[in-house]
Amino acid sequence: MLPFTFTSGALRFRLKKSALTFLTLFLYFSVNAQRVSVQYDKERAESNYAADILKMSLLKRGYILNDLEPDYQIKISLNSNALVKEAYTILPEGKKILIEGGDGAGVIYGVLTLVEDLRNGVSIQSVRKREESPRLAFRGIKYDLPWDTYRHSFALDQHQTVCADVNYWREFLDMMVENRFNTLTLWNLHPYTFMIKPKNFPEASPWSEEEMASWRHLFGNIFRMARERGIETYVIPFNIFVTPEFARAHNVAMDNLDHHFFVRGDTSEIVKTYTRECVTQLLQEYPDLTGMGLTLGEGMGGMTPQQREDWMKETIIEGMRLANRKSKLIHRIPFSSTTGSLGPTSIETEKLTRAGIEQEARMEFIDGPVWADLKFNWSHAHSTPKLIKVHGGKLYGAYFSPVPTDYKIIWTARNEDFFCLRWGVPDFVRKHINLNAHDYVGGYLVGSETYIPAKDYFTKAGQKVNWKYAFERQWLFYKIWGRLLYNPSTPDEIFLAEFTRRYGKDAEALFEASSLAGNTPLRLASSFDFTWDFSLYSEGFMALNRDAKRVEYISVDWQIRQPPIDPDYVSVLEYINTVFSGGSFDKTKITPPTLIKMLEADCNRALNLVKNIKTMNNASLNQEVADVKVWANLGLYFAEKLKGAISLQTYRVKGGEENKLHAIKHLESALRYWDVVVSITRPIYDDMPLVHFSEQDGKHWKENDHLRFHWEHLRPEVAKDIEIAKNASFISK
Repeated sequence: MLPFTFTSGALRFRLKKSALTFLTLFLYFSVNAQRVSVQYDKERAESNYAADILKMSLLKRGYILNDLEPDYQIKISLNSNALVKEAYTILPEGKKILIEGGDGAGVIYGVLTLVEDLRNGVSIQSVRKREESPRLAFRGIKYDLPWDTYRHSFALDQHQTVCADVNYWREFLDMMVENRFNTLTLWNLHPYTFMIKPKNFPEASPWSEEEMASWRHLFGNIFRMARERGIETYVIPFNIFVTPEFARAHNVAMDNLDHHFFVRGDTSEIVKTYTRECVTQLLQEYPDLTGMGLTLGEGMGGMTPQQREDWMKETIIEGMRLANRKSKLIHRIPFSSTTGSLGPTSIETEKLTRAGIEQEARMEFIDGPVWADLKFNWSHAHSTPKLIKVHGGKLYGAYFSPVPTDYKIIWTARNEDFFCLRWGVPDFVRKHINLNAHDYVGGYLVGSETYIPAKDYFTKAGQKVNWKYAFERQWLFYKIWGRLLYNPSTPDEIFLAEFTRRYGKDAEALFEASSLAGNTPLRLASSFDFTWDFSLYSEGFMALNRDAKRVEYISVDWQIRQPPIDPDYVSVLEYINTVFSGGSFDKTKITPPTLIKMLEADCNRALNLVKNIKTMNNASLNQEVADVKVWANLGLYFAEKLKGAISLQTYRVKGGEENKLHAIKHLESALRYWDVVVSITRPIYDDMPLVHFSEQDGKHWKENDHLRFHWEHLRPEVAKDIEIAKNASFISK
């Protein structure tokens, strides 16, 4: 049973209030301290949250909170008549500062902008006029819960204790609102019984009353704290699943007691009734929950697209109606529309799905628009910013043309590519948004299915770092995605200022180096075609070997033959064949030699920028610098591997012993860069469980729990590239 340890919200408030009182009294006697009054609507949860943040920030910077004789007055208020939702203005006039928001979230964002200025050393008298409004209305986090996970794995199970702690969620939600994320989506196969005890089906619950009370406390607090921060919440089940207890009690879904997702759907009447009533009860018991999501794939094998739509209408949609309150809906566009394995591949299926979404949007109990979710470039959005494919592959365009008015597309930007190494490339995210934020797009959903940002299972013990949770290690990832989704024109100075606050004089070099080195995984993923989760793991230069039915190191031969996902990239095989047949490439094409130059320029520049940063007495800074060095050395390894691949394939096609020798030389150089990666990471990173290590067993993927990821473990495979070159043969025409 999970250990549930919660800190009382009331106790936390009393402690916080005591700290504020102490600081106020202490600073009151400071000779030069300026007195500030903060006025706000104490009846609004968002205003209270914003005011608390502002007060604490003012106290930390030596100001005195004084409503009676203030030197400066800050007023926080709503102005929905003049401002759109989530917009804000900061209007300084004399010794008064007015912060207005178009709604509660806008108020919070305005206050957070002022707090950011104060944190960066701006005095209250130097605050300037400011206004911002959101570019995209939906800016969400995809969060797969560690209970009843989509993929059964210790790599996910290990987060259960952390995710059962309200304090963790408080910190995570604080991070979200600071970075302007406004939506939290919670996913697992069958979420209902973690949140409710079904009234008419109590046999479905595996929990005692005490355990159920702990679950209710957890999720009630998550939804409440999210609402206070202007964050919407959605529960998204993966469809036709029931608990093992329910299955045994009613003799249904007996072939899927272990909850594998690629199974036939059990659409018996009792399962339908149970699902519908769970949705209704969930929405009634949790008034702070914004809405529901639905997916039309998992646990629905053997069903046609129409049958899936009908099931959803009779269960989740009808359950929403019976809740007697308005709620919002995320409709995940089914991969059955775009893959022949689960349904016909045709524009007719897209039209059918679109008609279903538009019908949902017109239902009076659904608060529109409906968010229609598509996976951007399947499971690997951190590749090319061009839309090449979605889950299942081809799109026919029926979702976009004619431009919908009742729903908005949201792109799920999945990251199954890097969890350990820090990443943040602002220009990539800006380009992503600018290329894909069309009029019919409502926003993005950012997150993973094979990684949960809770427990820090990466950092070796004994390092005095300034974070506790995994998401705090990836602070730049969340800041870049969130702030740019809110406003793609957010300048790099915002991110640089955060580096400065954290690391002082080394900030500029570290920020530039991080941006340059962070191109390494993007370029690998752009040059290497992929599909679903396990088909690529950029951080480890690993991919799915379909023949072996497992994820393996990408060998030099594999790199040669693998086609790119981005049509502007050219594979090694295509490059050699074209060159030796007398052909040529357009100057816009990124050939392997061009890619090599790009990698070497960025990675060498990144290493040069961080080479003189002193990290001896700062473990957190040491890890930031180490990650830059790792990405850079992986990039240089990749460049040498590509050189070796070109020489190796040249030898096979053209012959010439010097080509073979060049291949060996470059692959030996690649191994040396890999050894540098090992030497950097071995002292600071533990061996890490990885969902990608699952292996296919019949129809299902099962975890190899004994396997752990570390670059050191892959060294023998990297060394085999040299042997491949040594053993290569000339293939005469």
